[in-house]
Amino acid sequence: MMGLQRITLAMTGASGALYGLRLLDCLVQEEREVHFLASKAALLVTATETDVVLPPRAQDMQHFLTEYTGAAPGQIRVHGLEDWMAPVASGSGAPSAMVVVPCSMGTLSAIATGASNNLIERAADVALKERRQLILVPREAPFSSIHLENMLKLSRMGAVILPASPGFYQQPQTVDDLVDFVVARILNLLQIPQDMLPRWGEG
Repeated sequence: MMGLQRITLAMTGASGALYGLRLLDCLVQEEREVHFLASKAALLVTATETDVVLPPRAQDMQHFLTEYTGAAPGQIRVHGLEDWMAPVASGSGAPSAMVVVPCSMGTLSAIATGASNNLIERAADVALKERRQLILVPREAPFSSIHLENMLKLSRMGAVILPASPGFYQQPQTVDDLVDFVVARILNLLQIPQDMLPRWGEG
């Protein structure tokens, strides 16, 4: 899929699997190449919160997500958490932007400390060190002082902290409307067209 904007999308074990799946669908529809990562906890949460059961093997997951989203062959590339040869593991090959949605507090903490114990953490570390766009979408309530300190640390490093906190001024009627609010904000940050949420003052 040469020539397409490449984006890393990681899903971790926080509640909010719908946000990640909806963002993946939007990225595919807008013809972006997606490097997809999912933690073991993300697989459990996704199966609990949705009717989607992601296969644990990267190759099987890639096939499943390609069919699920209607992606072109090779448009979605799924990497295992220990695939250190994946493009996202190096500054010379990583996409220009990365989104972690939903982002667990454990993942956020590991990114803040540079742990790089798995490919999700390493890909985020690469985004920070290369000064590329990193968007973290936490879903936790309430936030502890540890959570807040880690988010402040990452914000100062250049990451964008976008809590999964949908607004209500668009008068949502369904859960999908609430999901689309957050996903639209992510797409706006990525400068990818979306028609789910009019910009303030428009429409």
